Amino acid sequence: MSLRRFIVKRLLAIIPILFGVSIITFGLVHLTPGDPVQQILALNPDAGPAEKAQLRREFGFDVPIWEQYLNWMTGVLTGDFGDVYRSGRDVGDVIYARLPETLLLGLFGWVFGLVIAIPTGIYAAVNKDQFGDTVSRFVALSGISIPNFWLGLMLILIGSLTLGLWPVTAPKRDPLLSTGMLWYLVLPGLTIGTASASSIMRVMRTSMAEEMNKEYVTAARAKGLPERTVVLKHVLRNSLISVVTLAASLTAAIVAGSVVVEQVFAWPGLGNEFIQAIRNAEYNLIMAITLFTGVFIILANLVADILYAALDPRIRYD
Repeated sequence: MSLRRFIVKRLLAIIPILFGVSIITFGLVHLTPGDPVQQILALNPDAGPAEKAQLRREFGFDVPIWEQYLNWMTGVLTGDFGDVYRSGRDVGDVIYARLPETLLLGLFGWVFGLVIAIPTGIYAAVNKDQFGDTVSRFVALSGISIPNFWLGLMLILIGSLTLGLWPVTAPKRDPLLSTGMLWYLVLPGLTIGTASASSIMRVMRTSMAEEMNKEYVTAARAKGLPERTVVLKHVLRNSLISVVTLAASLTAAIVAGSVVVEQVFAWPGLGNEFIQAIRNAEYNLIMAITLFTGVFIILANLVADILYAALDPRIRYD
């Protein structure tokens, strides 16, 4: 199978996956206690049954749930994700407004994980069972074990409240790529990237250590190649295949972790918006963010599959 046919096949597989995700999410959302009508009418104690019936008709809740799903899916297929019940804003506009903040946070954490993990994993593998390797494994295990929310709170306590190097909350009036926002991004970026860096470092160390015991490494050394060339040119390339696999799977963890991290640091991204949507029973917004997250994760795994062939020509898409 050619690479082009493989990509087309994977893209077509997205359709039934997202269809299943939408059905499950739609069902779970409508099974939760309360609904947007009750949330809105709670703000108006004088509202009677007539106002409640009017809102239910306006939001489309006066028809069976299967018909509500069909109406929603019909809108999605035409690019209409509905409106936010409380404000009347278009859901697509809300996601578009919050998306850059979440992408920037996730990108920072992902790059931080790779920049820290790969050199550390190489060092640990080259110095296997030595003091530096022991320290790196301890740090990696600690990074995986520490919850995101606790690490974020500790960084705020030390970096913001004790040292005063970072503001406690994001500068609301500064542009996204301003110096103030980028400086504030350091703490949430470190929080979301620590677990990823720890996981990638462990896989990098294990993969490098296994590759360095193989025959082609012994042959390269026997030819008189410098150890630096053996490690960085031959061993590293073959070891990166496992790292690419993990990095793609960690994309889901970073997306999920952004919900918690954005809450801790009051970062104005999709994760923060998602929590507010759950609290306010904003069905349309919950569904749209869930579908977007699913597409993002699927595409990340597709990119990882494509990179396999670039790193290892022996891989074929059969």
